[in-house]
Amino acid sequence: MDSSTISIVLVEPQSPGNVGMVCRAMKNMGLRQLRLVNPCPITHPEALKFAVSARDLLEGAAIYPTLAEALADTPLSVATTRRHGKYRQEICSPREIVNRLRSDAGANRAALVFGREDSGLTTEEVALCRWQATISTSDEYGSLNLAQAVLIFCYELFGGMNGDSEGEVGGRVLAGGESLESMFGQMERILLKIGFLNPENPAHLMRSLRRIFARAELDEREVAIVRGMMSQIDWAAREFKGKKGEA
Repeated sequence: MDSSTISIVLVEPQSPGNVGMVCRAMKNMGLRQLRLVNPCPITHPEALKFAVSARDLLEGAAIYPTLAEALADTPLSVATTRRHGKYRQEICSPREIVNRLRSDAGANRAALVFGREDSGLTTEEVALCRWQATISTSDEYGSLNLAQAVLIFCYELFGGMNGDSEGEVGGRVLAGGESLESMFGQMERILLKIGFLNPENPAHLMRSLRRIFARAELDEREVAIVRGMMSQIDWAAREFKGKKGEA
């Protein structure tokens, strides 16, 4: 697993000091790729103060307006979350995530995505990621500081990058986030057209479909096959008469 292919993504971080501490945690563990989505001012003195000798990571951070754009070139993405729920299933531990990345990160970009200090990631942002992960904590007080959470994941990644490489595959190039989002957009439009999705809440089933395809780990050829199938469904539905069972 190559550290140059792994990014840490912070979504709307609110504290400049936290951003600086994240840079320090990353550099401690050999990671250098920082992506920020609509961040607080990162030239703030607190950011520079807490970055210490990792100011170069802070100054080199890439900034994006949306998470979708930050993940456009990244096939392997992990949403970190503390909340479990209906749309937050199959949540892995940091070590389990590293094991998954060791299988595919050799030929693919990967990203660990962290949310806002006060509210984390939205359900829609979690849905943009291939996997979900959480850090087990005490029931009495489970909230971690953003930089602490990043450090724990970076520590596990450091062990994975420098440990035994036996079993690594890394030869299969997966479809990037931009390709997958285009596929999901086409899929939602056509499934709405044929009455499969509820027009008042299409995201309900689309989140389940996203999880199904995340487990499939599609490459670009497979995405093209799915999109071709959806195009054929769209063409065949020209004479659509309404949802099955409706008068």
